[in-house]
Amino acid sequence: MTASPPPSGAVPEPEPPARRTCYRHPDRVTRLGCSRCDRPICPDCMVTASVGQHCPDCVAEGNRAVRRTRTPFGGGTINAPYVTWAILGLMGVGYVAQMLTASSPLNAWDSSLVRELGMWGGGVAFRDEWYRLITSAFLHGSLWHILFNGWAMYVLGPQLERWLGHGRFLTLWVLGALGGSVLTLLAAPQTLAIGASGAIFALFGAVFVIGRRLGLDVRMIAILLGINLVITFLFPGISWTAHIGGLVVGALLGAVFAHLPGRSASPSTRGLVHIGAMVVLGVVLVALVYTSPVLLTALYGS
Repeated sequence: MTASPPPSGAVPEPEPPARRTCYRHPDRVTRLGCSRCDRPICPDCMVTASVGQHCPDCVAEGNRAVRRTRTPFGGGTINAPYVTWAILGLMGVGYVAQMLTASSPLNAWDSSLVRELGMWGGGVAFRDEWYRLITSAFLHGSLWHILFNGWAMYVLGPQLERWLGHGRFLTLWVLGALGGSVLTLLAAPQTLAIGASGAIFALFGAVFVIGRRLGLDVRMIAILLGINLVITFLFPGISWTAHIGGLVVGALLGAVFAHLPGRSASPSTRGLVHIGAMVVLGVVLVALVYTSPVLLTALYGS
C-alpha cells in the first residue's frame, strides 16, 4: 500500500517543539528559562530575582560586579561576630578545665593548668615557655573574674568586630593579651598572673578611641574604664601590668584604625597601613619577649 500525497492546499501539521533541558541537568526537561541569558533551567537551579528568574551563572556574574560594602575602618561587613563567640567559648572551656583539675571547686588557682599555663615571667624568659603569654588569657582566678571579663567581651566584642571586621578584631584581642603579658613579664617577672584582662582592656581602649572618632557618646566607657583602673591599683591581687599593657596596645591600635591613613585613602591603602601597624606592634612585643632574659638580668640581677 502506498501513501497518497496530501490534498492540494492542505496545511501540514507543525512539528512538535524541541525538548528543552536544564543546562546544568541535561536529564531534566524544563519550560523555565533565565531572564537574562535565556538558558533553560530547572526549578532546583532557578534563583528568584526581582524580575523573573536567573540562572546560577548570571547570579555569580552579577555578584562579582557588586562592590563589597566596607566599614569606615576598612573591615568588610560581617553577618555575625564569630570571633567574639569563639573567644568567649574558649574562655568558658578554660575555666571549666580549671575547675576539673583543681583540688577544690572553690579555688580556681589550685589547678595544675594555672601552674603550667599561667603567665609567669621566669618561665617565659628562662625556660622558653612562650605559650604562657597567650594561654594565661583563657584562665581565670574566680567565678567573678571570668563573669566580669566575659560580660565585657560580650558587650564590647560584637560592636568592635562589626566596626573592624574579623581579622582586625582578632589581631586586636591577641595583641592586647600579648601586651598585658609582656608588661607583666618585664615589670613583675615573679608574679603568676591569669585572666583575659589584658585583652579586655585593649577592647576598652579601642572602643574609646574609635567611639570618639565616630562622634559617639563614650562617657560610659570612660567611667567604666576609670572605675576599673581605680580598682586595679586599690585592691591587692590584681595584675596592674596586664591591665595597663593591654590598655596601651588597644589605644594605639584604636588610633591607627580610626585615624590612619585618612578618610580619602582607598580600602586597599587603608588595609596595608593597618596590617603594617599590627605587624610592627607585634614585632616590637616579640622582640621584648625575645630579649627579656637580658632585660630582666639588667633590671633585677641574676
